[in-house]
Amino acid sequence: MRIDQKSFSKRLINWYLHNKRELPWRETTDPYFIWLSEIILQQTRVEQGLPYYLNFADKYPTVFDLANAPEVEVLRMWQGLGYYSRARNLHACAKQVVEEYNGKFPADFNKLKSLKGIGEYTASAIGSFAFGLPTPVLDGNVFRVIARLFGINDDIANPKSKKSFYEVLDQLIPESDPGNFNQGMMEFGATHCTPKNPNCESCIFSTECIANQTNQQNQLPVKLKKVKVRKRTFNYLVVLSEQGVYMKQRGPKDIWEGLFDFPLLESETFSLESALKKEQLTNLVLLDQSEPYKHILTHQRINAMFWVVQLSDFGPFEEILGDMKAYNENEMLNLPKPKLVDNYLKEHFFSLHLI
Repeated sequence: MRIDQKSFSKRLINWYLHNKRELPWRETTDPYFIWLSEIILQQTRVEQGLPYYLNFADKYPTVFDLANAPEVEVLRMWQGLGYYSRARNLHACAKQVVEEYNGKFPADFNKLKSLKGIGEYTASAIGSFAFGLPTPVLDGNVFRVIARLFGINDDIANPKSKKSFYEVLDQLIPESDPGNFNQGMMEFGATHCTPKNPNCESCIFSTECIANQTNQQNQLPVKLKKVKVRKRTFNYLVVLSEQGVYMKQRGPKDIWEGLFDFPLLESETFSLESALKKEQLTNLVLLDQSEPYKHILTHQRINAMFWVVQLSDFGPFEEILGDMKAYNENEMLNLPKPKLVDNYLKEHFFSLHLI
């Protein structure tokens, strides 16, 4: 290893203490708030996640408050962040900590990792930030920093590659201050050793960094696996009745599990007529239609149209409506909904005063 362990950790921590962003979860060693921030910030930018963290910390100041909250309320608080399994796991984990550990997060890496929704990265973060455990964190930012510094060409999309990165980190992390070391690694990658246009000229490791010395900044880290993206077209039926608008809570193992949306007809194009014909449905009156909406997920690209309709005969629609319930305007406002549906309601439906 070309970089001396003591020198590296000392320089990194010093850089971090002088350059870190002031964030509320960095001002505490309370594992509850650290855990809360880590779950919220998974696959989420700090700028987007910060308001959610503040809202959750204010609404649920203790793990007991979060554990006792209704799941539908937690999902509503989470609305807009995406990856809703995180919210469900957050709620389940809070209950687990209350039931199994009397509301105190365990100061043990393996016990932390056994909690719902907590993997190696989150367990390492909580362990080092809250309890001073010398467990290195490895996220996208850290992968990038280590790959560039040490010229590691292993494909980071391959789970087997983690071993070589952990081996480097295990030699670098100091037992005396693992929390600031881990924070420093993530902050350095997030704000200095960025994916594009890293600030190499003022980098504290510029003379030792292999990527900088060999002009491989744009080649490292190596990530070969490409995500297959599925394109889908949704025709949402906004079905009006005297009681309100029909909505349904999506079921288990659904990407939007626990959230509420409208009856859905999926087709190849935006065509209410063809979508209804496919389902052999008739007897409705079209009142309004939206412009197309786009919603981008990691593995899906959704294009959606919202068709506001009234039914002259509910019979043919019983299978689609199923166990759906009609909700009035105030009730819909308080239901947790996919961002796609929430955007439509905010921008169009409530202003139409059709209910």
